[in-house]
Amino acid sequence: MQQPLPKENLLVNQLNQVARYLKNSFVGKDDIIDLLCICLVGRENLFLLGPPGTAKSALVRALAQRVQGNTFEYLLTRFTEPNELFGPFDIRRLREGELVTNTEGMLPEAHLVFLDELLNANSAILNSLLTVLNERVFRRGRETRALPALLMVGASNHLPEEEALQALFDRFLVRVHCDYVAPEALADVLESGWAREGQPAKEAPTIAAEDVRQLQAAIPLVDLRPVRPLYTDLISQLRLAGVAISDRRAVKLQRLLAASALLCQRTTVIASDMWVLRYIWDTEEQRETVASIVDTVVHADELPDQHPRAAGRAAPDADTLLREIDLLTTQWDQPDTTPAERTTIKDQLRHLHGRTQWLSNEVQRTYVQEPLDALWQKVLQA
Repeated sequence: MQQPLPKENLLVNQLNQVARYLKNSFVGKDDIIDLLCICLVGRENLFLLGPPGTAKSALVRALAQRVQGNTFEYLLTRFTEPNELFGPFDIRRLREGELVTNTEGMLPEAHLVFLDELLNANSAILNSLLTVLNERVFRRGRETRALPALLMVGASNHLPEEEALQALFDRFLVRVHCDYVAPEALADVLESGWAREGQPAKEAPTIAAEDVRQLQAAIPLVDLRPVRPLYTDLISQLRLAGVAISDRRAVKLQRLLAASALLCQRTTVIASDMWVLRYIWDTEEQRETVASIVDTVVHADELPDQHPRAAGRAAPDADTLLREIDLLTTQWDQPDTTPAERTTIKDQLRHLHGRTQWLSNEVQRTYVQEPLDALWQKVLQA
């Protein structure tokens, strides 16, 4: 297993802290939050499907507040005009015979874009949106400019029915169903929602837009070769099951596998990173089929640093981590431990460190981190 990228480790920890903060604030939305972070690092688009009142907008706004950059949010209607998204023409330049858009505070200058009721988009803005979503480029007349957008999120309470809107929907690589929480979690939702009302924003962790861009730049350094045969076979199985995965989408999905590995502080993709493929369905009817096919591959991954989402759990168990650390400490302290065994202990310790970062409870994470750091000190002094 390759070593994590040292320069990016601190940034990964920062983003994981943001994710933990959001998970504590939004009960029952852990999978959506993990996918938002993966799409943020992978610089791919995410689509939220769900009825009103399921915290779709609140989730994206909360993430936007934690990413220190420009945010653009807009509720689309059938009558939305391009000027409302991209800005009006600059009158002063227009008098000089130039068609230049004044984009101040609009979509072309945003680091995080949220388009609510996306599928209300009309033909007047459809082509511009397709280029923006697919190429991260804004074109209008003779104007062409690269966009700084790190993440684009669309939301709707229904799936596309018209062919033109299907093309727009196809630009969103990940599709997540955002529903009401289970009845047994409602009390926790009420408590966390009330806590957010009085929580000072300064206490919340943040990450700068430029730091996210550094993580995005590290994506090509992640090695996908160990899983490429498995990935190729999985894409073929999904296609045979009726999921229309174009070659373009298959290539782009690799960025999300790499982002999943990077957020686990790995530079090699493993089978369990393919959990993100559960969310590439086109229709409601495909959701169960896609998840079943993907889980056959993901659940077979028994590597110690498998992604926490592989088994469908939000985070590792703190007690289990403590037992594993205690066992490694005992093994390290044995006088007859061989150099080869010590090397194995070091590898396992790195995996435990990555898993510890996924503990959402700060008290538990600190409690586990102490013996973990103590063992690291022994390893470094050896």
